[in-house]
Amino acid sequence: MDAEALDELAGQLRGEALGGRGLLQLAAATGLAAYAVWAAVLMPGFRRVPLRLQANVMALLRGRSGKMVDLGSGDGRLVLEAYKQGLRPAVGYELNPWLLWLASYRAWRAGCHGKVSFLKQDLWKANLSDCYNVTVFLAPSVKPPLAAKLLAELPDEARVVAGRFPFPSWTPSSTMGQGLEQAWAYDMKEVRRAAQSGAEG
Repeated sequence: MDAEALDELAGQLRGEALGGRGLLQLAAATGLAAYAVWAAVLMPGFRRVPLRLQANVMALLRGRSGKMVDLGSGDGRLVLEAYKQGLRPAVGYELNPWLLWLASYRAWRAGCHGKVSFLKQDLWKANLSDCYNVTVFLAPSVKPPLAAKLLAELPDEARVVAGRFPFPSWTPSSTMGQGLEQAWAYDMKEVRRAAQSGAEG
């Protein structure tokens, strides 16, 4: 239902009592508006990371230590898994307040309240210079500018793990899974070495 139809319904509400048909139209418009908010704002973060993909991402971080950051942490499940795997501190950056609340609730349910952090922070403004493990489940269009930020800020010992979509200009150190369950690991020392070789060549 478009804005013009909604205005017409609002006019009916102001001018006369709605009949059964009018109430149905109002309910439909309200439901459609609620769904639009859900689809645009909340649903992307509530999509579950498939368990196999989550397992592949965590396998690529196995045996590592140091600070872990999930950029666009959604409901927080990867941050919690990283903490359980021994990566400390474990931090999620997320702008959506509903998802931050859900992540905090999940941490409380898992007995990790106060042990992991979920911050309402724009990833572009976050300082990542002390992060040794970074997970990313972001759209392909974000990867080129994010690659530049990670190259500029991460230490040589850092590892970046991307799920679903790889970094197009980087060669992975290792990969796990296939199709929608695939994850790619990039070691920053190797990524920088390749970038320098390309620049010199």
